Amino acid sequence: MTTEIERKADEARIREVLQDRAAATTARDARRFLSHCAPDIVEFSLAPPLQYKGPQALDQRAVEAWYATWRGPIEVTLTQLEITVGDDVAFGHSINRMRGTKTDGFEVELWSRATVGLRRIDGTWKITHAHDSVPFLMDGSGLAALDLTP
Repeated sequence: MTTEIERKADEARIREVLQDRAAATTARDARRFLSHCAPDIVEFSLAPPLQYKGPQALDQRAVEAWYATWRGPIEVTLTQLEITVGDDVAFGHSINRMRGTKTDGFEVELWSRATVGLRRIDGTWKITHAHDSVPFLMDGSGLAALDLTP
């Protein structure tokens, strides 16, 4: 059974993992970004397809290709991050802001919702599930509601 002190230490470690993953995107460091993922990760990202699994989600070249569509840093800020920790599993959710400039000059400022599931593997917290989403307008247009802010 995990003590309260151990839970708080695990929560701090998980915060570090999630903050470092965001910092890796800002630094455009695909290897570092993917290093926090378990080999069997399932990811529901903003981009199609509906899901990525394991090796497909861990494709460093695909992450680098996405980074290449940006000019300069890709600022990622996690807000309202809440984490719940069990003995060997944990989950967290946050509202995230992504900001930067695409190579065509388009300025991006996007708020999204994120949920992550983690598992302690060989003593290290690894992301086993990641889900990012944006709300969509319920007016029949099917358009993403990209102008929302917390």
